[in-house]
Amino acid sequence: MKVFILTALAFLLGIDDVSTKMFRRPLLIAPIVGIILGNLQAGLIIGATLEIMWMGIGDVGAYMAPDLITGTMISTSLAIMGNSNGSISTMVATAITLAVPTSILAQQLLVLIETVNCSLNGWAKKLADNADVKGTYWLTWPPALLYGFTRAFPTFLALQFGAGAIQQAINDLPKFIINGLSTAGSIIPSVGIALLMMTMLKKRELWMFVILGFVLSSYLKLDILPITLIAIVFAFLYERATRELANQAVASQPVQASIGDEDEEDYDL
Repeated sequence: MKVFILTALAFLLGIDDVSTKMFRRPLLIAPIVGIILGNLQAGLIIGATLEIMWMGIGDVGAYMAPDLITGTMISTSLAIMGNSNGSISTMVATAITLAVPTSILAQQLLVLIETVNCSLNGWAKKLADNADVKGTYWLTWPPALLYGFTRAFPTFLALQFGAGAIQQAINDLPKFIINGLSTAGSIIPSVGIALLMMTMLKKRELWMFVILGFVLSSYLKLDILPITLIAIVFAFLYERATRELANQAVASQPVQASIGDEDEEDYDL
């Protein structure tokens, strides 16, 4: 029964991905899966880990990113179902191991669906030329249903036929492999944060704030809340300082005299 519930959830998430985009992130999907499978704590931790790992991933131009929805659904479900009596760290390690290959495989299916959806462009243009609002509205449903099917089909196959095999494979794994997966689960989120910082920190002076945060956390042993409050103060001061410098730069520029005021001709008849 849980397999069908998770399959229906994957279908709805596929439709949401092309409409409201409210529940397309691992941080929201994994806890819902955890509630369905009766392990909310594992869902929360897995969701937070996958969110950090995939935080900077997104579609850019013609590039289509790995399917985070399918990867999160399958990896979280199989990690909890295959380790029902295991530790949280084992579930997280299993989820990370499964998330990457499943999301990349599902990415290929998304490319196929996008190709199919392109065939509807001519129909959509014809409806738009005729101002057929009702027809255009109904035309949005086939792509949405295809996206839902794209997420539901691989999720059903993986959960229906893969849970037992995954559980048996995990039980047969040596302990050092599980420990290695747990270590990888701790390293991969850090790599994801580093990649995101390289994208966002374009100005050199912003790295000073990174060093400050590292000192506050590693040497002064401050918790997240005081570090966040300190960061808010520095962000406010930095924003005020940069705005003041910009205003001074504008004020220091020579004022150009308006041209044409004295030579303006009167064209009134």
